[in-house]
Amino acid sequence: MSGRVAARLKEINLALPDAPAPVANYVPAARSGNLLYVSGQIPLEGGKPQFVGKLGREFGIEQGQQAARLCGLNLLAHLKHALGSDLDRVVRCVRLGGFVNSTEDFSEQPQVVNGCSNLMVEVFGDHGRHARTAVGVNVLPFNLAVEVDGIFEVR
Repeated sequence: MSGRVAARLKEINLALPDAPAPVANYVPAARSGNLLYVSGQIPLEGGKPQFVGKLGREFGIEQGQQAARLCGLNLLAHLKHALGSDLDRVVRCVRLGGFVNSTEDFSEQPQVVNGCSNLMVEVFGDHGRHARTAVGVNVLPFNLAVEVDGIFEVR
């Protein structure tokens, strides 16, 4: 991977993981026209689930943001894989959907999903700014704290 985004990743000392394999019967990314839809990503690091539990019980906002950032790194890894390692083909991050496994009294889901949103802006600059949903749910796969999916405009 070479180019503008690769240089930015190097500048911020960020190495993308390998794209994790799907855990069920779906594809990690699907393209329609110039939009690339990336399936929901969970906080995996080194192939191992991180942040198992709920926000508002096992985790606070800062840990939730770390979990959301891991989701974002996995989104970027799938983008890179789907685009033949050329992240310069990303025109913009269009939308992120964030799901936060949280207790019924936890209401800071937007702050948690900022962990992923901030990463997109950090990597793509203004082209990383996006529309977004951040919702609380009562459980996520494997009881993980956060899941984030994304839609990206690509060339």
